[in-house]
Amino acid sequence: MAYTIEKREKGYLLFTITRSEKRNAINYEVMDGLREAVKRAAESDIKALIITGEGSQAFCSGGDLSVFHNLHTKEEAYPMLSMMANILYSLLTLPIPTIALINGTVIGGGCELAAACDFRLARKGIKAGFIQGKQAITTGWGGGTILAEKLSASDAMQLLMEAELKEAEDLKKLGFFNDLFETDSLQACEAFMEKMLAIDGSVLQSYKKVWIRKWEQSLLSERIEEEVQNCSRLWESDAHHRYVKTFVSKKTLNKE
Repeated sequence: MAYTIEKREKGYLLFTITRSEKRNAINYEVMDGLREAVKRAAESDIKALIITGEGSQAFCSGGDLSVFHNLHTKEEAYPMLSMMANILYSLLTLPIPTIALINGTVIGGGCELAAACDFRLARKGIKAGFIQGKQAITTGWGGGTILAEKLSASDAMQLLMEAELKEAEDLKKLGFFNDLFETDSLQACEAFMEKMLAIDGSVLQSYKKVWIRKWEQSLLSERIEEEVQNCSRLWESDAHHRYVKTFVSKKTLNKE
């Protein structure tokens, strides 16, 4: 299995990507797992959903290009991009608190996954970045549109347009990371959630719906769809195909 889903005694659901050998990159199986986690997190006895990655090297390195490298045209790329965008929108609008527990480096689509969560806790010293621009594409799972809801316009634009890895401390100053930790990641997350988990679940859901209504009224879903369409067009560009070819070649050489 590429993931695990656990219901914990304190009333939250823990989703873990278990592909540490692939830096917890997202493939179709992980997408299925995220969809299942969102479905189970909607059950009445779940008060929060935590998403993390296996090990300490990476939270999530984005989409697994060794899987998606055979997608060449916009018509081939669109279904994959749209599928993940729909998953992230359902995660964003899940009517309970959601937390990205960032145990290691997070790049590309991994940052989009983190952005879709309500809170982001990161280990001190890690780096993160929306590096899609260096792959000659944009965010394609809705992450850019979601980031624009979470940060100021100038900060969000800078993160997206520079396409650089940033230090965790700098991202906390921008407000992308809510808190940093040094101790055991799950213990740190439970400490962060302690006061929320003590509140009645119906109260948490009522507050979350304040933001869900805002996103629905601002046509966030339609804006995410435009992002997906834009990325699918860039996906078939020669520049992106050159990047993917180079990436896959390096992976092949490393295996030999």
